[in-house]
Amino acid sequence: MVTNNPVPPKGGSLLGATTINWEDVYKGNNVMWRVPRNIRYGDNVVVRQDETAVFFRDGKVLAYLDRPDRYALTSLNAGIIGNLIQSLSGVRQEAEVYYLQRRIFDGKFGSAEPYVFRDPDFGLVNLRVFGDYRWHVAAPDLFINQFVGTFGAAATPDVEARLRDQMVLLVYSSLGKMKDQGMKVTDLAGSLPTIEQAVLGFAPQHFGPLGVEINQLQGLSVNLPEEVQKAVNTRSTMGVLGVNYMQYQAGQALTTAAANPSGGAGTMVGAGVGLGAGLGMGYGMAGQMQGAYGGGGGGSTPCPKCSALVPAGVRFCPSCGNPMSGPAPAAAGPPCPKCGTAAPAGTKFCPSCGSPMVLPTKKCSNCQAEIPGGSKFCPACGTAAPP
Repeated sequence: MVTNNPVPPKGGSLLGATTINWEDVYKGNNVMWRVPRNIRYGDNVVVRQDETAVFFRDGKVLAYLDRPDRYALTSLNAGIIGNLIQSLSGVRQEAEVYYLQRRIFDGKFGSAEPYVFRDPDFGLVNLRVFGDYRWHVAAPDLFINQFVGTFGAAATPDVEARLRDQMVLLVYSSLGKMKDQGMKVTDLAGSLPTIEQAVLGFAPQHFGPLGVEINQLQGLSVNLPEEVQKAVNTRSTMGVLGVNYMQYQAGQALTTAAANPSGGAGTMVGAGVGLGAGLGMGYGMAGQMQGAYGGGGGGSTPCPKCSALVPAGVRFCPSCGNPMSGPAPAAAGPPCPKCGTAAPAGTKFCPSCGSPMVLPTKKCSNCQAEIPGGSKFCPACGTAAPP
């Protein structure tokens, strides 16, 4: 047992007993300090306001003192103090005192080994995590039993190394649970506050058995491999611009051509052919990207459906018939079979009404001859064309 003793023992007392306290010069940023000698009968242990003293022997805690005071060892400590038993049996038993600070400590963590994240779009992705956290000793008996008795920690660096490893494992475990709920690699950057809250929520069951409480987690960073990060950035840009991958590549080629006027034409032709889309489609997609990047279209507007360049004022896309805004321009060419508006040569759909420029042929009900689309009578026998 340990008793309060308001009177300090005199130097050179029975069995060389003395007064023990944690000197400020040794405290600093240390969470734990072991008294560097075996405890003797008659020793006094001084505990301050921000400290807890823990008696430890044979892999377990015998008692801990969490109130500020001076504590003296008496004859009731015979079961604890090794010197008394040694004098009777010749067996020396270790009785140690560990001091713990109660204040909050700051720590950092970072993963030495990556966490393999299985993503539905990118496959297996190696993630690394980094961050800062704040913690304190919540249960001194559990803390000493685990870190000293189980892990063999002898100093603060040993404790901090163990806590860093446990924090990384906790973040990895939280990421795994959130992945099972549908989180993807592309969601990580925008979900960091949610991940931090999840880690703090799981912390008590993870750190409680160690006698440690995590007070705060901040600065969490989840790092992706460089090639995956580039792909995520590209996908994010495509989403902002509202384009697909081929259109994005064409826009990149347009940007390169603008920066290199001497080789711009060759670059754009290469981009269109290289993408397998044909020269005209390549320029159509480049036109859309040019508009998205604020470069204008030289009086043309990309079709919102097929991305082909449409002259300003045309009401329907000449390539796909999608409605466009603005009046139909005057143009020389064949008339629309439905509304009679002249359309540019090669136009597939009327710029004014959107009807097909070439109507399907019909068979004459009398002589089975082919009747051109839009004709009212059979050119072979004069029979009225079927509706």
